[in-house]
Amino acid sequence: MTLEVYQRLGRDAQINTEFRLVLNHLQRDKGRLRARASDGSEVRIFLERGKPLQVGEILRSQCGKNIEVCGAEEPVTTARCADWETFSRACYHLGNRHVKLQVGERWLRIVPDHVLEEMLELLGLQLQHENAVFIPESGAYSAGHAHAHDDTHEHHHH
Repeated sequence: MTLEVYQRLGRDAQINTEFRLVLNHLQRDKGRLRARASDGSEVRIFLERGKPLQVGEILRSQCGKNIEVCGAEEPVTTARCADWETFSRACYHLGNRHVKLQVGERWLRIVPDHVLEEMLELLGLQLQHENAVFIPESGAYSAGHAHAHDDTHEHHHH
């Protein structure tokens, strides 16, 4: 069975779902995607670009089937510290580098990167490599765009 998706229903827990679609953070960023539901059915997603799929979001296929978006466990680095000042400095330095970042209470999570990990250790955070669902912050000015920056151009949001 092939399920074609053009519609988002949001994160309503009252909606019954027939299928689960387990996606990593890069897959959830795409507006066009081909994947397999948990039962093996092919899912083709045709949604607006620039608005990432959310873990727990419900999609409706053209044939009326509801599909729940689930987060896949993937390799991540989780960094923890005991004090807010150290934590704030770490978030500042990662944000300054436009790094995808998941933030909790005195913990943060990034895609493994030895350079960033070394910086976090030097700042005083304890690191743990693990597999977990990675749900990065979507960004303050948009519906979750992510793109590379270099230091030679200015970047304005209106």
